[in-house]
Amino acid sequence: MIVSTYNWTDALEMVLQSLIDQKDDNFEIIVADDGSGMATAKVIEKMQQKSPVPIKHFWQEDIGYRLSRVRNGAIGIAEGDIIVFTDGDCCLMPDFVSSHRKAAEPGCFVTGKRVFLKRRFTQFAMKRRFAFHKWPRTVLFMLGLAGQCNRPFQFLPLPQSRKSLWAHQNCWKKAQGCNIAAFRHDIVAIGGFDEDYEGHGLEDSDFVLRMIHYGIKRKNIEYDSPVLHLYHSRSIPQRHAHAGYNGDYFNDLITEEGRYLPRQSRFVPVEMTA
Repeated sequence: MIVSTYNWTDALEMVLQSLIDQKDDNFEIIVADDGSGMATAKVIEKMQQKSPVPIKHFWQEDIGYRLSRVRNGAIGIAEGDIIVFTDGDCCLMPDFVSSHRKAAEPGCFVTGKRVFLKRRFTQFAMKRRFAFHKWPRTVLFMLGLAGQCNRPFQFLPLPQSRKSLWAHQNCWKKAQGCNIAAFRHDIVAIGGFDEDYEGHGLEDSDFVLRMIHYGIKRKNIEYDSPVLHLYHSRSIPQRHAHAGYNGDYFNDLITEEGRYLPRQSRFVPVEMTA
């Protein structure tokens, strides 16, 4: 389980607690830290002491928004066969890990949904440190009906047909890096995330599209275990400098239908190190 973060300790602590509360404890947590200060390291150390599963901390220097690079670094120290990606502002319901384990099958990667919590509820929950990720699905559904989050029907365990699961098998659109799982050997095969993406945006779309170009099908799960995204401002000052470049770079990938490797990858998986 790889959790990306940057200098939001209150949110990270809640996310790590939601992972500690998983029903399935056969996994590891790697915090992919894109240059946070010592406060983040202290939170991780605190959660390591109470966690029943290993928590590792991969840190890189803060010289801009380099999510692809920090994720690759975390992949390099991962030991599991399946790697699930989420963000340090997304809390997870107790069956999140087990749901991804159940959905995994050879020849595919799995994408899930994201539910946005509204500002008022996020502030209320964070102030009181509510373990809302453990609330019954019916309560979370009612929270949505009350206007405190979007996509309330994602909390209902509605049956999903096989046709629905594979409806987007060759489509990169609307896949989010905060809820993606893939086999480690497939991630290694495509060279991980493309580190030419710096600044916010499209590095996850690039990853998904290169998976598809490589021949790995996308399996999209609904009504199962969405991530619970804490509200925050969308602006991250001085860390979006390459957003325009990212769009042009990704458009080039769309026209290169056969390419699945990054143009310039510095990704070195752990089994390939000396």
